[in-house]
This record gives sequence, structure tokens and C-alpha cells, in this order.
Amino acid sequence: MRIVVAHNRYREAQPSGENTMVDSEIAQLTAAGVEVLPFIRSSDEIPSMSKAAKALLPISPIWAPRAQQDLSRLLTEHRPDVLHLHNPYPLISPWVVRTAHRHGVPVVQTVHNYRQVCSSGIYFRDGVICQDCKGRALGVPAIKHRCYRDSTAQSALMATTLAVHRGTWRSVDRYIALTTAIADHLRDYGISDDRIVVKPNAVPDPGRPAPLGDGFLYMARLSPEKGVELLLDAWRRHPVGTLGTLRVAGDGELRPLVEAAAAERPDVVYLGQLDRVGVRAAVEASAVVIAASMWHDVLPTVIIEALASGRPVLGTALGGIPYLVGADAPHEPAGTGPAETASAVVGGGGPVTPAGIGLGEAGWVVAPEPAALAAALPVARAGASGLTLAARARYERTFHPDVVTKQLIDIYAGMARTPRPAKPPHLAGRRCPGRS
Repeated sequence: MRIVVAHNRYREAQPSGENTMVDSEIAQLTAAGVEVLPFIRSSDEIPSMSKAAKALLPISPIWAPRAQQDLSRLLTEHRPDVLHLHNPYPLISPWVVRTAHRHGVPVVQTVHNYRQVCSSGIYFRDGVICQDCKGRALGVPAIKHRCYRDSTAQSALMATTLAVHRGTWRSVDRYIALTTAIADHLRDYGISDDRIVVKPNAVPDPGRPAPLGDGFLYMARLSPEKGVELLLDAWRRHPVGTLGTLRVAGDGELRPLVEAAAAERPDVVYLGQLDRVGVRAAVEASAVVIAASMWHDVLPTVIIEALASGRPVLGTALGGIPYLVGADAPHEPAGTGPAETASAVVGGGGPVTPAGIGLGEAGWVVAPEPAALAAALPVARAGASGLTLAARARYERTFHPDVVTKQLIDIYAGMARTPRPAKPPHLAGRRCPGRS
């Protein structure tokens, strides 16, 4: 099987979970015997581009002519079974979908954000969830509020790109939704169920979980949408020391708030930005991992890392978080599924979960409000030991690389069996941008 993986890498100066996951997925596919042909561009290339190339940048999100030429040569030479697209902006463009189809190559896209509709991709503006551009032919609110890179001009370009490529996105042969929430987003956009597959990302198996630690770990970018202010507000509603230690890892614009909280309370510890070794040590030292996102967070990798280490998760009921902790579907009946799951008692046989706190297979979800999160903190601390086996079992069953890679290969195989007919060259360019 021969697969082209197309991805525009985000700048290396800005840590990107998407870059990491694409690299990991390529490695997993290669190890499984799939021939991967990377078609990679990087936003780090932009400063060193020629003046002529930079002059074309304003149209790159819409068309990117150089990328189409390069991809066309690659497809002609190697005749792949499938093109798998991740991020197309700004140097690849959604036009690669049309280029692949012109060569008779079916296209799969993994949806990492909401940029079919939202210019910023995150449905979040000025500290609150925003979906003002949903249902509009042109995302005028995005232009008005400078949602893309805080620029009116660049926001206008991105909003125009989304309008032009509405038909392009609806022609993608198969969408990979990282969670059930992304699947709902795609259905709302007009994609039929038969073209949507829920397949999450994977993280490497850290091995047998260490004994449960104590306290809580928050590990994310310290920015408004990630909810560190919400967490600190909830934490302050409890006397010092009653919940163990709150460890905060990461960096960002709200770092001063975290440093102030650590100076104010001995039960708050700021760990800074951690490397992989530091991440694992922080997870193992804790009993519960917190994901306090204030936006419809697609797939916080820290949650999968927590489950892999047998740590349950307390999260807000937004985006993909309920799916990740198993709070968006009925539990498996006792005595079914893998042995680890069958032997794990949901909730640990402890007290009944209070109203307002959703209990999942591997954690809890609450409304993104300080009072709700504050009420859930002691519940999570008391119930952590009862969910450790279930957390690890959910990882093994749903997020382990072996499971996820097999699922991805099955998706490719299904697409490769029904290739698209190539368009004759004289017809390939006749459709107008944005027409479906």
C-alpha cells in the first residue's frame, strides 16, 4: 500500500501537537509496512522564500500553484493508493484535494480543528466560545474581529478561502474525525455519516503504570482557552492542602497568574515547560490529570497520556473531552470486553457521583464553570484509585498505537478498493472554485 501524507507543518517555534502526531503516525505506518510518501511543507520556509514566491503567498491558501505542480508530479510518478491530508495552510492549500482527484486518487483528511467553518479554527474569541460564522456564506464576523492572526487582511483571506473551498471540502472521500465531537461538527457542515470515521490519535505505550501518585496535574498551554484561570478559581475555593498538590506545567501568556498562585499557596507548584521525561514524571507523581478547556478542545493529548499511565481525568464537558474519558457513550456491561475492563469497577464502588458531575469510564466531566469544577475536585481525588484500571484499559482498547494504526490502514484499504476515476486533462480545471 502506498500513501501520500500531505501536511503543512506549523512553525517549530510554536509547539504543535499536530506536527508531533503527523510525525508519529508516519512512523507507525512505516513500521507496519505501509509505503509513506511525505508531501510536507513548513511555515518555517516562508522567511527564506524568494520575493517572487512571497508575492504569491496571499493566494496560497486558495490555490498554492507550486504545491499543485509538485504534487501532480509526485502522483504521476508514484501512483499512490490514497492521499491523506492533514493541515493545508498556508503553503499546500485545500486545492490538493482537487489535484488528487484529477489524478484519480481518493482523499482522506484528518480533521484537527474547526477550520472548515472558523477562520481561527477553534470556535473561541475574546474569552468565550464563538460560532458566529457558522451557516454564513462568508465569515464576515471573522474579518470584523480579526480572528486569523489578529489581522483584518489575513482574516479576510482565510474567510474567503473557506468560502471558495466549501465545495472542495465536501468532495473529500473520507473524513477522519478524531472524536465524536468532530464527527458532529462534520455532520453539521453537511458531510454524510458514510464518509466519517472516528479514529483518535495514539500515544506511545509507557508500559505498566506506576503506583498512583497524589494530587492533580494540569499540563497545557497557559492561554485563556485552555482554562488555567478557571482551574485556579476552582482550586482557591478549597482550603490549602485539602486536595493535595496542584502541579501546573506549560508556558504561555497566563504564566504570571500561575506563578502568583504558586507564591500564594504552598499546594500549587509551577513546573514550567517540561520535556518528555518531565511529563512522564509529573503524570506519575499525580493521581488525576485535569483538562479544564474553555473551548471545544478537539483532542488534548495530555488526556491520552494520562490514560496510558493509568491516571483518570477530570475535564470540562466540551469538545472531544467527554469522548476521551468515555463519558459520551454507555459503559460496557460488566463481564464484557477485555479482562482489564471487565475487572474494573466504574467509580470504584465509592459514593454516588453528585449531580452536575458526569462520570465516564475513565474520568469525570463538568460544566466549564468554577463552582462545578470546584465541586468535582474532591470527588475526583476520592475516586481516582477506583478508575486507574479502567483508565489504562480504555487506552489499550482505543488509543494504543497498534489499535489506531490498524484502524487507519483499514480506512486506507477501504478507499483504495474504490479509487476515483481520473478526470481527462481537458476537463480537470473546468469547475469554478467553491462550486460543489
